[in-house]
Order: sequence, then structure tokens, then C-alpha cells
Amino acid sequence: IAVTRQRRRSLVGALTESALGRELAAVEHSALDAALETAVRENSVPILPHVVQALFDPRSAVPGSSLEQLARDGREVGHALTRVVSGDLAGLFDGPSTVRFDPSLPMISLDLSRISGSDSLISMVMTCASSWMEAALTDPNAGQRWVIYDEAWRLLAQPALLARMQSQWKLSRALGIANMMVIHRLSDLDAVGDAGSEARGLALGLLADCSTKIIYAQESGEATKTGTSLGLSTTEVAQLPDLERGEGLWRLGERAFVVRHILTPTELACFDTNQRMIGDV
Repeated sequence: IAVTRQRRRSLVGALTESALGRELAAVEHSALDAALETAVRENSVPILPHVVQALFDPRSAVPGSSLEQLARDGREVGHALTRVVSGDLAGLFDGPSTVRFDPSLPMISLDLSRISGSDSLISMVMTCASSWMEAALTDPNAGQRWVIYDEAWRLLAQPALLARMQSQWKLSRALGIANMMVIHRLSDLDAVGDAGSEARGLALGLLADCSTKIIYAQESGEATKTGTSLGLSTTEVAQLPDLERGEGLWRLGERAFVVRHILTPTELACFDTNQRMIGDV
């Protein structure tokens, strides 16, 4: 019960910070915790709208805060979450879950392709997914897993998600996982925070923590930047613009190899991303 309670608090807090675009103040934490406790106590299936209702209409005072103080301290939090449950971000977090997370499955895939044009929604969906995933990965009987972030450039722009990814990289051995991050080019990292910011540092730190790096063909200008960021030799950088389709430069520690990747017809059918570009116009 205590673990479930803590995970609920952590998830609702992370969603709220994504909606606010900032960290919660101490009094806002207290107001949110009180609202969550009310939502859980009064509903067999507590959902986010119940929390919003309890933020605007507190039912029980807590040490250090009266009902009036809780309502005042949680007002901005309540309005931020109102946007999520009934405003322009509504539709994903305003009802019971329609999918049951099953960590015993051999593979779980989260498709974000239908969420476009809203970094806030992507951040909140990934916050929920990360919460589910962390619960599974921290299970001592979970076994070993691959954790793959495709199109990771969409996630790197979210500081909270970056911090979660960094934790998984740092604790990979303890969790029994291997992490993979897929990005189009290293210059995508230039969009992560301001130069010298904590977010930029976290993103570059993820690169440094990757023991194996696979680089495909790069434009000449991009190749130089890639080489500088990854510490490639001049010989390795010179090869990047000349790589053919399906060829990659594998960097394993201080050793590098040019590898030709071959797909079987069955694999190509699963992973071919050019299907929309082929056929009658």
C-alpha cells in the first residue's frame, strides 16, 4: 500500500509539473497530496478529475494548512490540471485507463505517432509510461530488458524525461537493462536547453554514458560536429559521408568498425519506413 501511495504521489506530481512547466512549491505539494488522498479515499477508481475537484474544494485540513489555505495554495495547480482534464490537452488523462500494463509480456511498445504538435502532451504521456516502466524494471524478478527510445529527439527536449533517462543509464546494471537511444543527428541536441544549461548537460551526458555508438552516413558538415561530440578520429570522421545505405560505423569503446547491416525480407517488411513513398501517386 505504501509503495502504491508513493508511486501515485510521484506520478501526479510529475504530471502537474509538466502541466505547470515548473517545479512545485512546497505548499503546492501539500495541497496536491491532500487532494490526492481525498480522491483515493472517496473513489474506488480515483482519476485525475477527482484530484482537480479536491484541489478546488478541499475536504480535510492537514497539519500546517487549513481548508482555506489548501484551496489557495492549490489554486494554480488545479487550473493547470484543469487544462489537462477538460481543456486543450483533454482526452488522455480524464478517465480510467483503457489499457492494462502487463510487465510479463515479452515486448511492450508505446506508439506516440498520433500525438503531434504538443510537447506538453508528449511529456505527460511519457511521464506516465516511465512510471509504469520503472515499476516493472525495479522488480527484482523482472529479468533482463532492452529499453529503446526511438525518435529520442522528441523526448530530449523534456528535462524531466531526460532526468529519468539518465537514471536508467546510470542504474542499468542494477536494473538488468540495456538502453538504446535513436536520434537523427547529434545537432538535434542543440535544441535541448540553452548552451551550458543543465538540460544540455544531461543530454550530452547520455552520449558519454553510451559504451557503444552506431553512426550512419552523415553530411560533410554534420560529420565534423559528430566527430567532435563523440571523440572520433579524423579517419573515422572522413568515412562518415561515404557510408552507403545499410552501412554504419560502430564505435565500441576506443575501437571502431564499419559494419554492413543486412535485413531479411521479413525484417524489411517490419521496419521499412519508406512504404508511403513507394507506389502510384
